[in-house]
Amino acid sequence: MSTLKSSKLVVILGPTSSGKSALAIDAAKQWNGEVISTDSRQVYRGMDIGSGKVTKKEQRIVPHHLLDVADPNDDYNISHFLRDARTAIGDIASRDKLPIVCGGTGFWIQALIENQALPDTPPNSSLRMELSRKTPEELFEILQELDSARAETIDRKNPRRLIRAIEIAKDKNQESSIKNQKEDPIPKNARPFNHKAIQPYTIALCPPKDILDARIRARLEARFSQGMIAEVESLHTNGVSWERLDSFGLEYRWISRFLRGMVDEAGMKERLFFDSVHYAKRQMTWIRRWKRLGAPLTVVKTATEAAQKINTYLEEKRTV
Repeated sequence: MSTLKSSKLVVILGPTSSGKSALAIDAAKQWNGEVISTDSRQVYRGMDIGSGKVTKKEQRIVPHHLLDVADPNDDYNISHFLRDARTAIGDIASRDKLPIVCGGTGFWIQALIENQALPDTPPNSSLRMELSRKTPEELFEILQELDSARAETIDRKNPRRLIRAIEIAKDKNQESSIKNQKEDPIPKNARPFNHKAIQPYTIALCPPKDILDARIRARLEARFSQGMIAEVESLHTNGVSWERLDSFGLEYRWISRFLRGMVDEAGMKERLFFDSVHYAKRQMTWIRRWKRLGAPLTVVKTATEAAQKINTYLEEKRTV
């Protein structure tokens, strides 16, 4: 196991099924690191198989942060993530370990790396009532006009998230929402992540489409074998509404619809595969766009190449 002579941060992102989690675990084992998850569904307890959460065994091998930190009925959003991720990074670095941020929720990663302030937009009841009458397609078109970058990453079939994104975008256009600034509402004792002291190395693992599509299908088949349908059924039995499950998208959306008799099993599996492939495409689009905007981002096709680049970067900081 190697150690570092100055604070560093490795950020691993990429589309679903690209191999991010395994890469992060391998890097953590080699470089005395700990992983901070940036997945908007893995924060919820009981959502293990469907969200692709690393196993308890893997968590014992490498400590993971921001897993199982909220109840599925809670609203854990980017504000909570920025608070908790900054705290985790500072804590890990203070113990002379390597923080490794890993996940596929690009919007969260960008906000963390660019040191964005929290979205302080209050709920707008009149706007929400107006927007609630619109279809998800109409909401998505509105968001595209207001914030095309956010539209690239959002679940376009999730009206709750679309409405909130529109709410923030409208406020942002009035110069009172997310901005890059020195101070934000997080108490100082809760954000020890010093962006000047900890410089991130960001790498995106993006396999070719044919390889990624095959991995997505194989991964879905494995999850069904592991009991993913039973997991969704258990969540509902324990108080998570069908509407809430639907809002989580992908596995939770289509399995909840199957359990309600809205689609047969074969149709559910095929629609889930189709939506997962489309989601991966949106993630890849967002990564390309972020890089075009000047993000210090290295894009690679294989985990081997990614590991080599991470090692080369960290080798310069290893103690003798």
